[in-house]
Amino acid sequence: MKKRQANLDLPPSRKPFRVPEWMASVLPRGFFFTADHKKSLSYLINRIQISWPLLFTGLYFFLFLIIPITALLKRASQSLFQDFFTIATQPIALSAYSVTFSMAFLASVFNGFFGFILAWVLVRYNFPGKRFLDAAIDLPFAVPTSVAGLTLATVYSKTGWIGEFLSKFGIQVVYTRLGIATAMVFVSLPFVVRAVQPVLQELDEEIEEAAWSLGADPWTTFCKVVVPSLLPAFVTGITLGFSRAIGEYGSLVLVSSNIPFKDLIASVLIFQNLEQYEYTEATVVATVVLIISFCILLGVSSLQSWNRKRRK
Repeated sequence: MKKRQANLDLPPSRKPFRVPEWMASVLPRGFFFTADHKKSLSYLINRIQISWPLLFTGLYFFLFLIIPITALLKRASQSLFQDFFTIATQPIALSAYSVTFSMAFLASVFNGFFGFILAWVLVRYNFPGKRFLDAAIDLPFAVPTSVAGLTLATVYSKTGWIGEFLSKFGIQVVYTRLGIATAMVFVSLPFVVRAVQPVLQELDEEIEEAAWSLGADPWTTFCKVVVPSLLPAFVTGITLGFSRAIGEYGSLVLVSSNIPFKDLIASVLIFQNLEQYEYTEATVVATVVLIISFCILLGVSSLQSWNRKRRK
């Protein structure tokens, strides 16, 4: 009785959600692994109490993540393992994996370095145009990827503002792997900046001043005091940017020549297979990219968790 009264005193968002009684007439017999399914459902109703926010979060997660991924894996599982392995290890597919992940890694390294510098400058310095620069960093989030690709292809072409200058040194950006890396840098740069910036803002400068007063030079203070505090956010930003670069399509299809074994990426290969009604090949390649990406993200997450436990 006290527990029920306590539930009534909770705000609406925290009140528990109970499974309705009418579900007993809808669910098939034996759904909860007993012959008397109404009795087992009553036990479930008395046991399960889920807050409304948790319910909607789980529903959102299930509808927009679990179901699509499950459908993809189910479609891929319809192929025999030998056929799956043959399609997944085709030379054109292996080349697409190599180009995609190597260029995404290169873009992540570039963004990790310059994104950290941008976040540092925006937090620690005041200068004219600071607000404009801060707003411009989010531009890749707002601009359609096709527009970004068209812009990059125009600027970095042989007749473009930057491409014409680089061509004098024999450097070609558009229709090469360098163009792919450039587009990946553009679409994934905000992740590093926005992940590091708020943590850097909350970092107490008195800690750095204390290190200086104890005789530590600026470089030692940066490595021993600042970096450990920013490392989790920094790794998170790089990981999110890497994932974003792997899934990019709209801008990459415009800045690359899409020629196999040259600069064809996995997302474009999947789309080409769909255009040719080769649904099995497209599903297999998509599944391989999904598995590799998930393993990378899981490894990074495990490494961060281990590092947090080690520091404790």
